[in-house]
Amino acid sequence: MPEGTIQSKMEQLKCCVIIPTYNNDKTLKRIIDGILNYTKDIIVVNDGSTDRTLAILNEYPNIEQIHKPENTGKGTALKAGFKRAVFLGFDYAITLDTDGQHFPKDIPYFVDALIASDNKNILIIGDRNMNEADVFAKSAKGNRVSTFWMYAATGLRLNDSQSGFRLYPIKEIDVIKFMKSTKKFEFEIEAIVKSYWSGTEIRHVPINVLYDPVERVSHFRPFMDISRMVILYTWFLLVRLFYITPRNLFRRFKKKGIKRFLVEDVFKHQDSPKKKALSIALGIFIGLSPLWGFHTIIVLFLAVLFRLNKVIAFTFSNVSLAPLVPFVVFLSLQVGDLVLGTDINYSIEAIRENFDVAQHLKTYLVGSFTFSSVSAIVLGLLSYLLLSIANKKTANG
Repeated sequence: MPEGTIQSKMEQLKCCVIIPTYNNDKTLKRIIDGILNYTKDIIVVNDGSTDRTLAILNEYPNIEQIHKPENTGKGTALKAGFKRAVFLGFDYAITLDTDGQHFPKDIPYFVDALIASDNKNILIIGDRNMNEADVFAKSAKGNRVSTFWMYAATGLRLNDSQSGFRLYPIKEIDVIKFMKSTKKFEFEIEAIVKSYWSGTEIRHVPINVLYDPVERVSHFRPFMDISRMVILYTWFLLVRLFYITPRNLFRRFKKKGIKRFLVEDVFKHQDSPKKKALSIALGIFIGLSPLWGFHTIIVLFLAVLFRLNKVIAFTFSNVSLAPLVPFVVFLSLQVGDLVLGTDINYSIEAIRENFDVAQHLKTYLVGSFTFSSVSAIVLGLLSYLLLSIANKKTANG
């Protein structure tokens, strides 16, 4: 494709190129000259370089430049570049590293992918093919760790979660509140996760990569940087479990209504009857248990832990919604009386008006766990039977 065509397309898309750099004077000039073949809209963020970087950048007075007095990390450099790009009126920004591993000639891959996509709220990541490319062992190791945790924290299956060659929808992500603490490489993880959670599509395009041990200067510190990544991912895993998943379920439920939600998200899900039935049983057990206030957290945690259907488990854990609580407590007390051999008269009206849980705590706890366990087993088995029959009818129909 003619280079001039890419330049005009980038102008139409309001797309610039942002390059954070720190002590890469051996390769910086080559990278800038390569980018200029495609666009003049370049923002260089000099992150406190102490080598010849400043002298090199003085050769390009027409390029937008940000000079930081001291090195604070790639994350802060990217944030500064995004802020400047949005201020200058750009909607998209392509980022690439200046250590020589990325080739500016791959810029058209990102532009073409954006143009071809119906969804323009998209973050495109360059896939370096880390399993086959000739890369440094520490880079490959860091990518494997990051990719594993990315799936655990978000459910996203990415090939290359650490690649710095990306196209960002900076106008869309400008409203995202990023952490002040993500100053280094971990910011690129945060950018993926929070963009995905806010509705941005994440996609790969294949790119070339070169790891030259003579020219390349890497600032990736395996132990410290991987540790920072794991800590960040652990936080994101907790956020996903206790906030993002319940939020998404509630939004889908609110948008579709109970009938459509149950039909489309619960019963027509592609999971096996066994997995659906176990998910229903888990939801029933937790929903009827005396763990008030923690039902959502516990059911989602266990659903993730045992790889069950989170939507189904969460839905059925709401069997004890506020209007049904007196009935659940009443039945639990009746079962507790039966198990313990006591004979105390309870009424739903008394439970609603003036019921002292502490006075009947033993009866309630024994009855509640017994009631929830039996209900989970019975309804789980019944669900498995009905779902299996429905599956056979669908297969034969």
